[in-house]
Amino acid sequence: MLIQSAADPLTKITQMGDVTLYEPAGDQPSTEGVKAAPNKQAAWTPAPLGKSSSDAPFQARSLADCISNVSTPSGAKPMLKTMLTTACERNCYYCPFRAGRSRTTRVTISPDELAAAFDTLQRAKQVDGLFLSSGIIKGSVTTQDKLIDAATILRKRYGYRGYIHLKIMPGAEYDQIHQAMQLADRISVNLEAPTDARLSALAPKKEFHRELLQMLLWAEDIRRKHPGQRLARSVTQFVVGAVGDTDLELLGLSDHLYAQASLTRVYYSAFSPVGQTPLETTAPTDPLRTHRLYQASFLLRDYGWNVEELPFQGDGNMRLEVDPKRAWAEEHLPHAPVEIMTADRAALLRVPGIGVSGAEAILTAREKGAIRDLSALRKLGIRAPEQAAPFILLGGRRVETQGRLF
Repeated sequence: MLIQSAADPLTKITQMGDVTLYEPAGDQPSTEGVKAAPNKQAAWTPAPLGKSSSDAPFQARSLADCISNVSTPSGAKPMLKTMLTTACERNCYYCPFRAGRSRTTRVTISPDELAAAFDTLQRAKQVDGLFLSSGIIKGSVTTQDKLIDAATILRKRYGYRGYIHLKIMPGAEYDQIHQAMQLADRISVNLEAPTDARLSALAPKKEFHRELLQMLLWAEDIRRKHPGQRLARSVTQFVVGAVGDTDLELLGLSDHLYAQASLTRVYYSAFSPVGQTPLETTAPTDPLRTHRLYQASFLLRDYGWNVEELPFQGDGNMRLEVDPKRAWAEEHLPHAPVEIMTADRAALLRVPGIGVSGAEAILTAREKGAIRDLSALRKLGIRAPEQAAPFILLGGRRVETQGRLF
């Protein structure tokens, strides 16, 4: 195990490296990435750490490598994404920070140091938001207290009113979750797997129901009991593809949590093997699979679909070569096309290429007159009406997508 000697807080943050690889935080995780500070020059750059090449993805070259572009409800922000410690007493089989992994550089920063360093960066306009996680040392409750302390210091001592995303440690207490929700804009509980059996194969020291799922249900209970308080919204994350999990399992639980825990979103992170972990020889997950999971998840969250309607194959997974909405349409709509001039909102949202804003635009436009062709749909803000063409009628007629030759 590599132990770093005492260093100033900004050096410590940089030494922790890029924790963004496994921790999406914003509303557009596929575009989330590391960026330099707004002035194109990091405020401070430490000496290189000299890690081995196998650890290169986790080594930051400068403080700017720890700052990511993150899309939040109030707009895109350069966000510091870091941890209080890279040491951990848990042994999750996929994690670079797992107990006993000697290649991991263990760095710890106190809540006071973290808050002071963030304040320095924020006042220098290097960052405009904080995503704060931690390895677990001396138990989840102790670690959660430190995360809460860091956020409290930022809010009260430094008067920071900007965006904070706090991680909830597995097995945190009810009152701690309430405190975190009062301090943060968003909290996250990483379920990691969709069932108890899958979690045991991925992170054997974690308890699926008591330590993880219960945290999300408690957060929703807190919101219901304190309707007048400004409280953080909740998200979760799955590690996809490491232990045989299926799309049906992942999306079935996602659907349940959208309904029962009011999740803002679910993150799906493609598994990527890390050296010196029990899953280091397991094949990485195709990122296209997580892309399809996001598409299906939005159908559940935003489009009113039921999980039973999603186009699963016999193995419980979806096709990779086509998005789930189109796969459903290819099966159900060729012989029952949607009439644009009379269909209700729910039916319009079943058509590939027509999203929420497009459906609303159609409903408004057809009150004023007929929609006769694809160019009219394009004028309503539907960017690729050709995607919809095979599945719709306009005034009772099929749509021509290619001009006649003669």
